[in-house]
Amino acid sequence: MRGLNLHLARLEAASVELFGEPVGEDRLRDLMRAALADRTDAFMRVSLFSPEITHRAVSWTGRPRVMIGVFDPPAPLGADLRVMPAPYIREVPHLKHVATFGLIRARRAAVRAGFDDALFTDFDLRVLEGTLWNVGFVAGGQVVWPEGPKLEGVTQALIAAGLSSVGLTTSDRSVRLTDLADFDHAFLCNSATPAASIVAVGEHDFPPNPQLIARLTAAWAFAPEQEI
Repeated sequence: MRGLNLHLARLEAASVELFGEPVGEDRLRDLMRAALADRTDAFMRVSLFSPEITHRAVSWTGRPRVMIGVFDPPAPLGADLRVMPAPYIREVPHLKHVATFGLIRARRAAVRAGFDDALFTDFDLRVLEGTLWNVGFVAGGQVVWPEGPKLEGVTQALIAAGLSSVGLTTSDRSVRLTDLADFDHAFLCNSATPAASIVAVGEHDFPPNPQLIARLTAAWAFAPEQEI
């Protein structure tokens, strides 16, 4: 599994922020191995929760419980995707959580409008993230990751770390919808889709570039696989 150390670090940081205590990396690994059993190709979702915390009782702190789901690997999100800008900031966007009403509503609205997915912006038209993915823009030989309130994805981090191995550079800066003409290409990435071309953001078109997607995928694959 690529980026396992990053996934575990994110879980531990979220556990401390939300519940007051970490789960412990060794315990997380033990539970993940038990959930996988003898499966060698699977998608795993690790969730932390506390039944002690309710609407009326919010003060509990301690080690949260762990729920793990194991599923068949999901299909990639697609290729040559068209996305619709949508002004929306997820609740506590730096955390990966299950408050997905607004996310699903945005995706449904985008599909109904003839797009493949939604791209979130703030109310100053700064690009933030996709519904289930991070977005990157490419100008020349540089990949630009939009700055703003969003989830810093593991796949994004792996690509950024491996870009030098494929002759590309990386930077983080504010990107507004009015800046799209400054870029040659756009792409999305998440755990099911290391990289896929975005060929339209609203009415702004980007040309597909299979060679670029291959380089981004190679940058992601530069990270070694890690055993649980």
